[in-house]
Amino acid sequence: MQRSIKFCVAIFVLGSCTSGSPSLVTSDSISTTIETVVPSTAVTTSTTTSTSSTLESDFSFTIAVSGDTLPHSPLWRGAQRNAAATGDTTGYDFRPMFALVKPILSSVDLAICHLETPIAPPDEELSTYPFFGVPIEITDALADAGYDRCSTASNHAMDRGTRGIDTTLDALDRVGISHTGMARTPIEIEPNVFEVNGIKVAHMSYTFSYNGLAAANGETWRSALIDSDRIVRDSHLARELGAQVVLVSMHWGNERETAPSSFQQKIADEITKSGEVNLIIGSHAHVLQPIKKVNDTWVIYGLGNFLSNMPTVPKDPPWPASTQDGAIVTTKITLQPDGKVIVNQPVVIPTWVDRISGWQIRSVLDDLKNNDITGSTRAELQQSLKRTTKVLGDFIAK
Repeated sequence: MQRSIKFCVAIFVLGSCTSGSPSLVTSDSISTTIETVVPSTAVTTSTTTSTSSTLESDFSFTIAVSGDTLPHSPLWRGAQRNAAATGDTTGYDFRPMFALVKPILSSVDLAICHLETPIAPPDEELSTYPFFGVPIEITDALADAGYDRCSTASNHAMDRGTRGIDTTLDALDRVGISHTGMARTPIEIEPNVFEVNGIKVAHMSYTFSYNGLAAANGETWRSALIDSDRIVRDSHLARELGAQVVLVSMHWGNERETAPSSFQQKIADEITKSGEVNLIIGSHAHVLQPIKKVNDTWVIYGLGNFLSNMPTVPKDPPWPASTQDGAIVTTKITLQPDGKVIVNQPVVIPTWVDRISGWQIRSVLDDLKNNDITGSTRAELQQSLKRTTKVLGDFIAK
C-alpha cells in the first residue's frame, strides 16, 4: 500500500499540513511503498480523545518501537570491519547489524527508534562512555532498517554540547528520519504534527537527566526534561495544533532494574490521567520492563537495549546478560469516525544482540524456528526468550 507521512511544525499557532518545500510550518512529505503487516494477535482496547471534525470511516496505522540504540566502541570496530569488507577503509557500516530485523521494521507505517547517543561532529574524535560521540553512519543504518522517526532525548543528549546536538539532527535529516527530543532552535523543541495514513500524529521525547551536565551552552531548550506539567501542556498544545494521536517517548527508570521505579509510575499516572496521551514508550534501564495499562492508556515502561555492547564479563558490577535482550513492540492505532482512538494491545517481538556474529540483532522467535541455528547460539536465544518471557510473556507474539 502507499504510505504517506507529512510533517507540520508548530510555532505556537495552528499551521496547516501540506507537502512541499521545508519551512517553519511545513516540510517535505515522505512517500514510499510498503506492505503493511498488522499483528494478528493484537487485542483491541481503547482510549478516547476528541477530533475537530467527523470522519466518514476508520483511519489506522501500524507502529513499531524499539529500545536503546547505543553504539559502544566495540560496535564501531565491527562496523569498520563491515565497511572494510566492501572496500571502504575509512568508514563504518552498521547496516548488517540490523539486517535480520529490517523486514519487521520496514513492514509498518511508522517505525520509531531511540537514538541514545549524539553523533560526533565531523572534526572531533569519536568517544564512548561516559561521554558519547558516535559515527554518523549509524543514521544510515537506521534509515536502511526502515525507521521513519527517532526519539533523541536521553541522559547523553548533552555529551557533546551544542555541536553534538546539531550534528545529530543534521545527520538524521540527511537520511530522511524525523526526530524529537533535541533541538537546533527553540522552535524545534516545541510539539509538531505529522500525518500517517491521513491521521495527524504528535510525538514528543523527554529525559530524566543529562548525567549532571548543564544544558549545552546554557540553552535549556536544547532538549526536554521530564516534567508532568510540561508534558501535559505539550500534549494539549499538540491537540490544539490538530493532533489526533499523541505519542510520548520517555527516557527514565533505574538501570538494570526490570521493575518500574516509583518515579516512572508516578509520572505515568500524572500524564495518562490527563487524557491527552495515547501511548507512552519507555527506554533507559538497559533491560526490559513491563507493559501496563495506566488510566486506560498503554505504557511501555522499558524496551531494553536494541543495539549495544554492555560488558557482561566481571566488572564492578557486571551488566546482566539481559542487557543483550530487547524488543520490537508493534501495535495498530485506529481513529474512529467519532474521534475515539483505539490502541491495540501491544505485541512484543523479542530481540537479542548476537555479539559473536558481528552484533547482529536477532529476532528470537524467528531464529529459533530456523534449523540452521544450532549449538551455543540456539542456547543463547532460548535463554534470552526465557528472560524476556519473565517480564513480557503476556505480550509476546504467538
